[in-house]
Amino acid sequence: MPTYLEIWKPEGAALLPLEAGQVSVGRAASNDVAVPSDGRASRQHAVLERLAAGWCVRDLGSRNGTFVNGERIIRDRALRNGDEVRVGDTRLVFRADQLGEDEAMTLGPESPPDLTPRERDVLLVLCRRPRGEALFHEPASTRAIATELSVSEAAVKAHLLRLYDKFGITAEGERRRSLLANEAVRRGAVSLNELFQSPGDSASS
Repeated sequence: MPTYLEIWKPEGAALLPLEAGQVSVGRAASNDVAVPSDGRASRQHAVLERLAAGWCVRDLGSRNGTFVNGERIIRDRALRNGDEVRVGDTRLVFRADQLGEDEAMTLGPESPPDLTPRERDVLLVLCRRPRGEALFHEPASTRAIATELSVSEAAVKAHLLRLYDKFGITAEGERRRSLLANEAVRRGAVSLNELFQSPGDSASS
């Protein structure tokens, strides 16, 4: 029984093998998991569905909501071994084999590299978007960065060269600045809040 549900009701627990592609849960007797004595469950409350990549749970517009590990779901939620699904006052525990060797965990974004205070100042000015402008905005020019930070353009270019290297930007030409700005945001070196800071809010002295 590699994949099954533990169904916890007031009268005790039962096991349901997940052999079909879809399992409905609710108060109506026609559900695959019927909980007629659960007054907080809707007649058609939720459905568990098997997709190509695994199982998920979906709320069917129930009055009291469907919860996974204590969090109310608002869209389909993928299920992992040991997840607890709550429908009304009924608990369902999803049990499945652990990940196989051919399945990989989703990788998160890379961490940003270590930056000096001045490198971070240059990066913030490079990435900053004027308030009211679109998120995808042309990054600041070398001259604009130098003017705001009161340093020479040569100094800014030197900092940018080090930043290109630290972020692995190998392209040439003006496109490098856009690639650097996008990579800095993607890797969390610059937050979305910092993109719209006013000039001078984050510059180092």
